[in-house]
This record gives sequence, structure tokens and C-alpha cells, in this order.
Amino acid sequence: MGVQGFQEYIEKHCPSAVVPVELQKLARGSMVGGGRQRPPQSPLRLLVDAENCLHRLYGGFYTDWVSGGQWNHMLGYLAALSKACFNGNIELLVCFNGALEKGRLHEWVKRQVNERQTAQQIISHVQNKGTPPPKVWFLPPVCMAHCIRLALLRFRVGVVQSIEDHHLEVISLCRENGFHGLVAYDSDYALCNIPYYFSAHALKLSRNGKSLTTSQYLMHEVARQLDLNPNRFVIFASLLGNHILPDEDLAAFHWSLLGPEHPLASLKVRAHQLVLPPCDVVIKAVADYVRNIPDITDLEAIAKDIFKHSQTCTDDKVIRFKKAVEYYSVASKPPHFPPQLVRPKLMGVPAAMPFPKMLNIPQVPLPVKPGVQHSYPVPLMERSLALDSVEKGLPEQNSFSNIPHEGKHTPLYERSSPINPGQPGSPNHTEAAFFNASSTSSSSENEDSSGTTANHVSDHKEGWDGNGETPHSENTPEGDLGDQTKADLCVTPAGSLNVQIPSLLSMPTRNHMDITIPPLPAVAPEVLRVAEHRHKKGLMYPYIYHALTKGEIKLSVTIEDEANKDLPSAVQLFRPIRQYVYGVLFSLAEARKKAERLAMRKNCLPEYTHVMVKEWAAYKGKSPHTPELVEALPFREWTCPNLKKLWLGKAVEDKNRRMRAFLACMRSDTPAMLNPASVPTPLLVLCCVLRSTTWTLEESSLLLCS
Repeated sequence: MGVQGFQEYIEKHCPSAVVPVELQKLARGSMVGGGRQRPPQSPLRLLVDAENCLHRLYGGFYTDWVSGGQWNHMLGYLAALSKACFNGNIELLVCFNGALEKGRLHEWVKRQVNERQTAQQIISHVQNKGTPPPKVWFLPPVCMAHCIRLALLRFRVGVVQSIEDHHLEVISLCRENGFHGLVAYDSDYALCNIPYYFSAHALKLSRNGKSLTTSQYLMHEVARQLDLNPNRFVIFASLLGNHILPDEDLAAFHWSLLGPEHPLASLKVRAHQLVLPPCDVVIKAVADYVRNIPDITDLEAIAKDIFKHSQTCTDDKVIRFKKAVEYYSVASKPPHFPPQLVRPKLMGVPAAMPFPKMLNIPQVPLPVKPGVQHSYPVPLMERSLALDSVEKGLPEQNSFSNIPHEGKHTPLYERSSPINPGQPGSPNHTEAAFFNASSTSSSSENEDSSGTTANHVSDHKEGWDGNGETPHSENTPEGDLGDQTKADLCVTPAGSLNVQIPSLLSMPTRNHMDITIPPLPAVAPEVLRVAEHRHKKGLMYPYIYHALTKGEIKLSVTIEDEANKDLPSAVQLFRPIRQYVYGVLFSLAEARKKAERLAMRKNCLPEYTHVMVKEWAAYKGKSPHTPELVEALPFREWTCPNLKKLWLGKAVEDKNRRMRAFLACMRSDTPAMLNPASVPTPLLVLCCVLRSTTWTLEESSLLLCS
């Protein structure tokens, strides 16, 4: 599990660091000045990471999620939640994950494999026992995030979507806009100096709607129990295993920390497979190791020591280790705020925000553990970190560093720093550098791929191992195809294997393969600006922006019976609709019309542009390790106008064209569908879905019979 197991470790092994809190009391400013009540000066502003909170925003583990969920039930719960926040002087901003995050693709692949197994367990349980599945198998319907986002907008709750790197953007949003705390459930946040970190999994609204409770994580107490100075959390997170340097690449290092005398040492040689030590054991061992590092600024010496057991691609791992340190350094960097924060208006909140006031959260004084490093006299100004100096050395800096001995939770706002997501060199725009680059590029902007065919799969066979997988290279950008395969080919010479540590522990890991696609057609700048704006505001389904800018989308696992051979999967069932949508997004009909006019003038056959979109999905007969190339299709019945006119046109005729484009995508472009006497307007979408699904099922049946 790597760094992601740290969140569960806190709850299981550091119970004193998990404190129950009632958010209304925090908003009322209770326990101020010896417990006296005072009128609130400003609302309690909380940022919620929806990715970790879907089941709580849905209303809990109600059994109807198995069959797709209930819209009215979810609306009722979110209405009560928004009312409780309004009455309790709490302002929420919910951030949804709208980033494609190719750098975390290997994590997504692992998650899809696990969720696919969970889906089959759910199906088997329902079929065999006829009862709802256990709560631990909760698997949100694919549309749940979209439905929750629409419902929150309806109740005037602030909504935003990330666009490049979800975690960094959430952290940046929390600090730059003066939020008092973050409601989430992710180890990256726990290790990145969030001012007040609340549990998304423990968020509960009482039945009467008057009490909103959760748990707060006291990271200074976690540091004390680990006996680890918090300014070493950056190195600690980098060595646990993460999306840049996976725990598989650190397996040899983790086993070496345990030593041959450890009771679990026999597991590492079992069948010469890649076996990872238990997460809690790794966390304690890595904490001990990081505590004893003499100089955490000497990354070269640290990397040389941790990869001394590695037999292959050591240079690549060292580079990725430094990038991991840089990533967590950026996320943990303490900023220096101006007197007032100026931010965009959100749901009627003034743009100029006064400096966030300290939350006085009652906490029991914690005993000081002997030997713990918790007194840090170095001024924070002297310990601030410049982004370009990470590889030169990591200063002893962290915003946990001046927590008083008696355990009071000092506010951390003075020591957080805005992260500018708009700069090309910022972490939000370095996705390619963190991407597990395959032997082919996935970027639609790759100039080298212009000469390839639409269905071309890279022929760099030398980059594949015997299992049909390619070793990954984290340090190769998406657009660089030249030396990428060479960087992946770090072969161990024969006879040089270390007999004490299995060779598979030192092999580079790779669990997905990418495919090269032709360059995407140019999209009008006005369209891209509108798409980016609506995407960031949570007003548009994220697939649209991903398809327009990246030429690929990720489709999550659905709960469907893979044993049923008569029905196609949901991905296949609705693929024709997506193909027409791709054709609309890339103005394919107009492009083909231009190609035909040009061919008529030249008296030759038209040369059509084939637009391919990569779809990452997992369904029966298809693993998530490889994307599928799906061709965009134009409408046969009429020539759809280009996307700029379709989106930005303000005439009544443009509105009618938008409706016709929607109906054509749903294969429902008939006069009767637009006749309110035949199909009432509130039922139009439902009828389109039923008609399109029936049409597609009939086609699938014919294909199966043939």
C-alpha cells in the first residue's frame, strides 16, 4: 500500500491522535478563553475532498447503492447537510477529482483490478444469499460523483474540480484561500502539513440534522508516537512508496530494514515472487531509518544507501526518489501570506477575505515522549524551501516544527505558501515528468506520432519482459519517445544476482502499457477556454475536457455480472454514444465536409481525418492495463456544426442544433421526440436513454447471434 497505508496506520496504532469533534461547536467559537462563548467573527470554512467522501455525501452505506442508488434519497441527505452547515455557520467547498492524472495511472490500474474483484463478490453475494452486500464492499456507482456534484450545485454549495494534479490542487486551494481545515481521507494530506485535517470517513450528520461530527487527526501526536521529527515527513513519505516511486521498487529496501532475523524475513523468498512486508511493519521500520539519517539534505547519499540492494535501473530509481522528495516538498512548503487573502468569489462570499482566525479545538495535553525531537528553534523564514533547490538539498523545514510541548494545536496558516498552478514549471503541470512512461507516448501533442497509423501499437518489443509487460521509466516525459525504451532496458548481467534478496524485488515495476495515437485535431481557443472554465467550476463532466485536451478518458468499473454471456458490458453498450460525442467534440462532420469539397476540386478521393480516443477501462474479457482505441464518428443523417458554433452560438437556431446534436448522439433524432404531445419535456432524457439502450442491445444481440 505504500504511503496510502499511513492513514489506516494512524487510526489503528495512534488512537490518541484521532480526536472526535463537532463542527458546529468549532464554528461557534466555543472553548475560547477558558470555555467562554463568543459570537463568531466569520464562518468556519472547510474544504472537502469529494474523492474520499462519496459514500458520506451520498448519505452513508445504504443498500440501494448496489442497484445504482436513489436520487431522491441523496437529494434529501444533501439538503439536510447544506441546511445544517448554513445554520451552523459552516461554509463548505467540495473539490471533485477532475484530473486525468497519467502520473498515477498505475495506481488507478491497481484500484480497478481490486474493484472489479469486489464487483464480482457483490454479484455472487446477491445471487447466492439474496441479501445486501457488506458495507466493506461499498462500490459507488460510476455516476455517483456526477450526481452529487449536480445536487450540491442545486443547494448552492461551492463546487470545484481539479484539472491536473488533484492532491496538489486541493492542498493549494486549501492554503491559498484561507480554509480553516480539510475534510479528506488520504495519506498524502496527512503528510503535507494541512492546517486542520478532518476525517471524511467519520463525517456524520445526526438524524435531526443539528449535529455534524467528524474526527480530527493530530499530526504532531502521530509524530511523537513515531518518534520522528515532522520536518522529516518529506523523506518519510518518499521512502514509504508512492505514485512516483512505487513500493514495489522499494521492496528490497524495506526488506533490508527488517533484517534476516525478523520473523517475517522468510516471506521474501517465498516462490521468488514480489512479496511486500506488511504496511504497519514498513511504516515503523522506515520511521526508524529516517530518524537516524544524519543529513536529510544529502539526497545523493540517502539514495545510494536505500538502493544499494537494487540490481537494475538504479539511476532511474534515484531520479524518481528525488522527484518524490520534490513533490512532497512542494506539497509541504510553508507559505507566507499577505495580510489579506484575495480570492475568487464563491457562492456569495466576499472576494477579500480577512486572515483566517485560529480554531480553538480543545485537546488533552499529551505526555512528552522522551527522546522525541519536537523542539525546533530555527526560524521558519530561514527554513523556507525554494522549488528549484530541492535536489540540491532538503532543509529541515516543516510547519509542524514549532508545536508547543503541551500539545496545543497551533494554527499553521503562517507557514503555508501558495502554489501557483498556472506556471509551466509548477507541480500541477509536471504530470509528464511523474508519469510511468511506457514504450510509447500517450500525448496527443507528440510530434513524433504524426506519421503513425490510428491503430499503431509500438513495436519496441525489446522493452517487454517475458510476461508481456514493460518496465516503467518515471523520468521520461510523455512526449519523448527517443531514448525512452533504452532507459527502460536495464538488464541485470547474468550471474550478478544477489542470492540474499530475490531478483524480482529489484526489478522495475510496470503494470500498464500505453498506445500511441495520431495528433488530435486543433480545437478553437475559445472552446478550450470555455471547457477549462466549466471544468474547473464543476459545471461539466470531466470526460469532455479529457477528450478535448488529452484524447483519452478513464472509465471506472461498474457492478455487472461478468458470467452473463448474453449481455455486453456497460463500456461496450454505450460506446457508440461516446463515438458520436467524440465526433461532435472534434467537429468531425465539418472536417469531412471540407475534405470532400477539396477532393472534388482536385478530382480525387477524399482523405478523411481519423480521430482516435483512448479509453482505459476494465470489464469482462478486458483488463485495465491497456487502453482501447475508439474512433470518433460523425452523424450520417446531417452535418453537425463545429463545436465553437454549437457551444457559443446564441441564436434560437443554435439552441435547436444543440438539442438535435444531443438527440443524434442518443440515436433519437426523430420528429416525435421533439413533439411535447408525444414525449413530455421532463421525460425526454429518460426516453432517449431507453430508446438508445434498446437499440444498442438489439445490435449486440444480432452480433452475438452471428
